[in-house]
Amino acid sequence: MKNTVLCSLIVILMSGCSGGDGWTYLFNGNDLAGWVKRGGAAEFKAENGEIIGISRAGTGSTFLCTEKEYGDFILEFELMVDTALNSGVQIRSHSRSEVRDGTEFDRIYGYQVEVDPSKRGWSAGIYDEARNGWLYPVTPYNPAAVTAFKNHEWNCYRVEAIDNNIKTWLNGIPVADLLVDFDDSGIIALQVHSINVITKPWTEGKAVRWRNMRIMTKNLEANRKTDTSPVYQVNVIPNCLSEREKEEGWMLLFDGKTTTGWRGALMDAMPERGWSVKEGTIETLPKDESGGGRDIVSIDKFSNFELVFDFKLTEGANSGVKYYVTENVYANGALGLEYQVLDDAKHPDANMGRDGNRRLASLYDLLPATGKRFNGIGQWNKGRVVAKNNHIEHWLNNIKVLEYERGSDEYRKAVAESKFSKMDNFGEAAEGHILLQYHNDRVFFRNIKIKKL
Repeated sequence: MKNTVLCSLIVILMSGCSGGDGWTYLFNGNDLAGWVKRGGAAEFKAENGEIIGISRAGTGSTFLCTEKEYGDFILEFELMVDTALNSGVQIRSHSRSEVRDGTEFDRIYGYQVEVDPSKRGWSAGIYDEARNGWLYPVTPYNPAAVTAFKNHEWNCYRVEAIDNNIKTWLNGIPVADLLVDFDDSGIIALQVHSINVITKPWTEGKAVRWRNMRIMTKNLEANRKTDTSPVYQVNVIPNCLSEREKEEGWMLLFDGKTTTGWRGALMDAMPERGWSVKEGTIETLPKDESGGGRDIVSIDKFSNFELVFDFKLTEGANSGVKYYVTENVYANGALGLEYQVLDDAKHPDANMGRDGNRRLASLYDLLPATGKRFNGIGQWNKGRVVAKNNHIEHWLNNIKVLEYERGSDEYRKAVAESKFSKMDNFGEAAEGHILLQYHNDRVFFRNIKIKKL
């Protein structure tokens, strides 16, 4: 017993994580008391003051879960992983019963603090396991943290989950700052990811190691980490601005309750039909239900901006979000560049145009989006448009799928080959409205906000 205690003290002293009072250790250093295995059939064992997870072929992701649930906390741990593997630590997570290949198993879902030893470098980003996918991938929001993870070494993670704010650090470097409202408590779980031994046979039998896992659940405000610079904050709470977002100049284009700030295109007020606001969404109503409608535009105009919005498609639906929109009473329309919102699988427009330039997240009829990850029909998806000094980016679910330069030779060639070829200087206005398109189908929008750049 004396040697075991001495070994534990040595490990603690060697830790790169911060010290201080008020910590409770989640792992006793000797056995897996207080933990239970769920999901797949990978192996977990306690050895030399470490929890070791060993990958196994032919099984799904396996999780070693705390028996106890935790709400607000500060969590620290050290981790070392074989570079062939991917892993993660679940926080505020849960389990549900699912069936795979005729066998019932426990499916762990919830927030995952990523362990990614690959060149992508998204370690300490936040993934929503078995639910919403990436909430805070590292490269789009904090590229400086991509190199924080050290292969073949112990890495120190810190997670602050306080109220609706989750922040992470990796080896002292701030990585993620996320505002969420899905769960306020749940289990902590260690992941051994499923492996593909057909394409990567060398990944079987590789290890993930954890040590010095400790948690603080009291006096959290006084122990928040304040000695590092803030990073980009992602807020996925619908129709809500954080205090930091307000300070940075973000504004809601949709408040979740009214159509304030919007009017019909070429109109002084909102259309009388075609649109509905309920349960925190603004919805386009199908023509056979509402008698039809028309596009709506923001009252304000924007030049350089960052625009984010959530959208949910019904089967076969078509809509779009336009920007740099100008209204032309003679052409009887509102013209602008369109971020396509479309069911690629069921709507015929997906197979028109050129090279897929009428599909989801594309610059409609001009340039195609590539490398997309779509959450699916009936699920919320996140769109993002960044426009600065004629450089435009389209993002879908935190992945950049398109970028171009307004006014470039490539852009003007695309216009010349499109349905807009006879419109002078199409899409090159210095500023314009944001537009939500009415296209006779049911589509939902929420969390529409914008920041001037």
